[in-house]
Amino acid sequence: MIQTIFAYLPILLLIYLMTRKNSMPSSKALPLTAFIVYLIMLVIFRQDPNLIHANVLKGLLVAWTPVLIIAGAIFLFKTMEATGGLAVIKQWLNTISDNPIAQLMIVGWAFPFLIEGASGFGTPAAIAAPVLVGLGFPPVRVAILTLITNSVPVSFGAVGTPTWFGFSALTLSADEIMQIGIKTSLLNASAGLIIPAVALMFVVKPRSVLQNLGFILASVLITVVPYIWVSTFSYEFPSLIGGVVGLVGTVLLAKSGFGLSRKSVEVQEAVGTSALLHSDTTNQPVVVNGKSLWKAGFPLWGTILLLVLTRIGQLGIKSLLSAKEPALHFDLGTLGKLSMSASGVLGLDGIFTTATDFSHSLLYVPSILPFGLVSLLAFWWYKSSGAVLRQTFTETVHQMRNPLLALLGAIVFVNLMMMGGDQSAVSLIGRNLADATGNTWQFFSAYLGAVGSFFSGSNTISNLTFGGIQDSIAASLHLDRTTILAMQSVGGAMGNMVCINNIVAVASVLALGNKEGYILKRTVWAMLLYGLIVGIISILVW
Repeated sequence: MIQTIFAYLPILLLIYLMTRKNSMPSSKALPLTAFIVYLIMLVIFRQDPNLIHANVLKGLLVAWTPVLIIAGAIFLFKTMEATGGLAVIKQWLNTISDNPIAQLMIVGWAFPFLIEGASGFGTPAAIAAPVLVGLGFPPVRVAILTLITNSVPVSFGAVGTPTWFGFSALTLSADEIMQIGIKTSLLNASAGLIIPAVALMFVVKPRSVLQNLGFILASVLITVVPYIWVSTFSYEFPSLIGGVVGLVGTVLLAKSGFGLSRKSVEVQEAVGTSALLHSDTTNQPVVVNGKSLWKAGFPLWGTILLLVLTRIGQLGIKSLLSAKEPALHFDLGTLGKLSMSASGVLGLDGIFTTATDFSHSLLYVPSILPFGLVSLLAFWWYKSSGAVLRQTFTETVHQMRNPLLALLGAIVFVNLMMMGGDQSAVSLIGRNLADATGNTWQFFSAYLGAVGSFFSGSNTISNLTFGGIQDSIAASLHLDRTTILAMQSVGGAMGNMVCINNIVAVASVLALGNKEGYILKRTVWAMLLYGLIVGIISILVW
């Protein structure tokens, strides 16, 4: 009992520190919470100190994965600013439609859907958000919108990794995995009929959302219908195909004006200021020729192209970039055994003589490829000077200072909370929630998946962590196995809205400062609504 209480304590403390009136910035709150978890593991859980220190070191090393991804996304965005590409894209979007809702659905819904299908890793919101800010939308509100909309495609993100790999520890038949995928897509799509409209209300006035509801629903349907269809025969490509069809379809819908109101669209007040965009007077359309658009969009289409090429296993590039052999090995004594493969995979095995290992695929994780390479190629294409390149790099490093501290604290916090297997703090929380809900567990099961994403920042890790617990609960309560596991996967997707890593990432790219708590207090309501929708649908249908 005492361990369960202390398992909840760090989470409640973190939420309090980041959401109180005078909130503590994540760069301070997360390291502080990680230190408290460290003490709890030593004193309350009585974990082996050597194992604790091994997990602390692993957390500090693993944190460099999101750090490099965020840095790459910031560098890419600043490249688009420095080369003038962002201004051209803004002009092009205005030629498609000057209606702010059309622009929000193209860049904030369909575009991230496609990126999530190809990459995952929290990159969609980090890429889409600065483009929307460049179009004149309030930064904090854009952060909230992109976090909320980057939920429906997540269960099949990174070419289906959360589904096919997330449940790999369970003994599932091919038919069961397929059933999980189909149910996951139906549940996510059901929430998708409502959630984008809710997200839009954080940026534009509810009245404007209702006036343009026909366009919003058409954009959602043109994305989720192929998403569901593909899930009936593949759990790797639903989000990728849905994103491609949805992006093209949404652009065509916007160009035709289908479902769009001619009335002015009112944008919600920015934090500290006010904003009002009129779709009939602001940002008048400017003609952009195909050649200039092709060049300006290179950072975006080049990134997507490289992500797709490096994520589809059949092409062979994915295995090449993640190959651990051949490798050089170095014995670092009690620190562990360091390895460096020809493919850029770094590994540290046997940290502090424990079974704790670390691995980082330098070229596969979306940092150097595609962000770094595409940015450098863009500077070359635009014939930018070395001074512009150096300034862009310097600004990126400066913007990463606070996120670095936040993410180091976050990953150490996560690692310590998850250590201990079935007796870990995270597992105790999971079982406690299941015991509290009893036979109504199916309705609440998605929230456990969300807890996993809140901790780890990954739908895949949430499924790996809680898949076994959900499976055992389903068996003990005689609930349908594939339904409960689908709810787990959906929960991991909706948890992206409140995931600390993702919030820090978006806030960092937009240079929002101490706004993470403000964002969390708002995205959590959308997450709770998402869980309510899928809980009701699962009860009614299965």
